[in-house]
Amino acid sequence: MNKTVQPNMSVEAFRQTVKDIEQEVGKVIVGQQDLVRQLLLTLVGGGNALLEGAPGLGKTMLVHTLSQVIDCTFSRIQFTPDLMPADIVGTTIITVDENNQRYFRFEPGPIFANMVLADEINRATPKTQSALLEAMQEHKVTVSKTSYLLEPPFLVLATQNPLEMEGTYPLPEAQLDRFFFHIQVKFPNQNELIEIAHRTTSAEENQPSTVTTGAHIIAMQRLARQVPIARQLIMYAVNLLEATHPQHPSAPEAVRRFVRYGASPRGLQAMIIAAKVLALLDGRLSVDYPDLHLVMLPALRHRLILNFEGQAEGIIPDDILRSVIQTISRKS
Repeated sequence: MNKTVQPNMSVEAFRQTVKDIEQEVGKVIVGQQDLVRQLLLTLVGGGNALLEGAPGLGKTMLVHTLSQVIDCTFSRIQFTPDLMPADIVGTTIITVDENNQRYFRFEPGPIFANMVLADEINRATPKTQSALLEAMQEHKVTVSKTSYLLEPPFLVLATQNPLEMEGTYPLPEAQLDRFFFHIQVKFPNQNELIEIAHRTTSAEENQPSTVTTGAHIIAMQRLARQVPIARQLIMYAVNLLEATHPQHPSAPEAVRRFVRYGASPRGLQAMIIAAKVLALLDGRLSVDYPDLHLVMLPALRHRLILNFEGQAEGIIPDDILRSVIQTISRKS
């Protein structure tokens, strides 16, 4: 079988690049293989990720390390209640040229980078959070009626702390929907904690090597979108998505009882694109059912809007999505 889908990128090169990235990131980040893999699915899928986890789990270090391994520009924005939209996208300032003539010049903000870490995004006001919407969806920024394109590859990685809610502003549904994946950062196990303590308290420093470039990542993104998916698999993904809506006839009992509104079409797009990337990583040129199952939770968990009963009972969206997978037949 010919495994070359794009002239300048083969499946073997695709898989090797991902393997090299994971290996170099592993020199700095202990464990968290699922987290790194989901971040790479987001990057190659051309989306943005929301990282949720307790403080001190290495979220910021992971993003910075990833930018070093891929040789991309990196910027970090610490979200605070007094942060303004201009602090993110930039602003127009008055300056003077060599002839002592004043003119307006645009001063780019930290959003103009390949990888942007929006640290503790839920600490900023909704007005400031909304400054990211255009950049995340259209990869451009508009200031004073002038649009500025963001250089690809472009990736926003936002973090939020699920434990401390005082002084935070929950992300609006419209912004949550623009995240390709919602990734949960798990607490390390005992062996990983021992390794973390050894690495961070010794004189030895582990520096990752650059293994690829932004141009290479763009080629990987193009290759992933060329992976075919059978019509019945698209229909199956649609059935999964429709079953997250309580008014749909195929919705399971958990959805009807606890969900106010189901996942949007963006969730369907994220599932299919991420499944295509998974297929390539497995050396296949077609999507299979397990690919959709593996990406469904991070692609849809943040797109479910629970009703009052679901919020009051502390229902976990992942449990609802698992019930959807069990309910929807592959032959439906």
